[in-house]
Amino acid sequence: MSTGDRVFVARLAGSPVFDPLGDQVGKVRDAVVVFRATLRQQPKVVGLVVEVPGRRRVFVPMGRVTSIDAGAIITTGLVNMRRFEQRTTETLALGELLGRKLRIRTDGTPVRIEDIGIERQRNREWEVTRLFVRKVPEKPSAFDRFRRRGETLQVGWNEVDHPEDFAVDQEATQLIAAYQDTKAADLADVMRDLTSKRRLEVARELDNERLADVLQELPETTSIEIVSALDMDRAAEVLEAMEPDDAADLLGDLSDEEAEALLAAMEPEEAKDVRTLLSYDEDTAGGLMTTEPVVLAPETTVAEALAHVRREELAPALAAAVFVCRQPLEPPTGKYLGLVHIQALLREPPSAPVGSIIDDEVEALSPHAPLSELTKVLAAYNLVSVPITDENDHLIGVVTVDDVLDELLPDDWRMGGDDLESEVNRGR
Repeated sequence: MSTGDRVFVARLAGSPVFDPLGDQVGKVRDAVVVFRATLRQQPKVVGLVVEVPGRRRVFVPMGRVTSIDAGAIITTGLVNMRRFEQRTTETLALGELLGRKLRIRTDGTPVRIEDIGIERQRNREWEVTRLFVRKVPEKPSAFDRFRRRGETLQVGWNEVDHPEDFAVDQEATQLIAAYQDTKAADLADVMRDLTSKRRLEVARELDNERLADVLQELPETTSIEIVSALDMDRAAEVLEAMEPDDAADLLGDLSDEEAEALLAAMEPEEAKDVRTLLSYDEDTAGGLMTTEPVVLAPETTVAEALAHVRREELAPALAAAVFVCRQPLEPPTGKYLGLVHIQALLREPPSAPVGSIIDDEVEALSPHAPLSELTKVLAAYNLVSVPITDENDHLIGVVTVDDVLDELLPDDWRMGGDDLESEVNRGR
């Protein structure tokens, strides 16, 4: 890589990181910068935050980055696997600088940072040299949202005035845009490492569906923090967009008064499913189940069944089987007849009724069945979901393997756990 090459950080988000042999080490999640003695001096880029297998975020010093080319980063291969912990002197380029409001020094024009250009210097250090910014109205009016977006331009770091307090005038839209094409779990990892204030800024900018998906990937304490900070109507809408079992898990960690207030603000039909789940102990089948499986009548054809499981919004674990019941088909259903695995659907002619290919060897469990019984059934029958019925053989929900794993794994599994901390103990 030649001296003077410029890279824009937002375009690096999600880019693969390789070792010298061409094996992928992880993906870029952010860049770490350190400010100089004064804000007018170009900040030093000290390293990249890279997500490695196990969803662990580690620090890769820029001195170990040998090439940045065509969206791929090559390193020396010597990566410290200790979890990245941001120091007080460090700033995250994407997490804390995108959306920052500044002024052009020559004429005072207000602008907002949309991307950050970094360059390798002659001394082989990397610095923030350029900013891709957009002009913003001095005093935004209600009509500005309908107008064409402001002019964009590139400016040098020292061509703008930087506020001494970097906790002011920041929008979350650019951070969200940088991760708009990533999975919810990836954005959740980014949000988890932000300050509480910045995390709430991002949460408020996300639409309800995206925020619901992200909350389901965050640790419970962080999800509670976000939901508690939203106004009541917005919080209720986000809970409605969540899977009922995940919404029940979140509400179960709130006080009874807070949970009831949110349930009362939700649509009655949405709240009904969540109330049902909250009535069971959290470590039983009833407490772990979801009330939104694919339920079909026995006369439904294989072609129709495949169309149902092909829906994009359906979670993979719920798409692995359909559950056949008598009318009504909304839980609690009519009599539960059995399940049909997706592989069975693929082997049968499209016109065949699903009622003719039912797997009746898998017995439904009671909502009061303990976690140990659920794990045995999943393992014994190689299942990814288990049907749950009431005392009258009505299907009331299913428990999926991912929810069982959530219960079995330690609380910090989403953060990668601490099992690798002792493998490599090199300081950064």
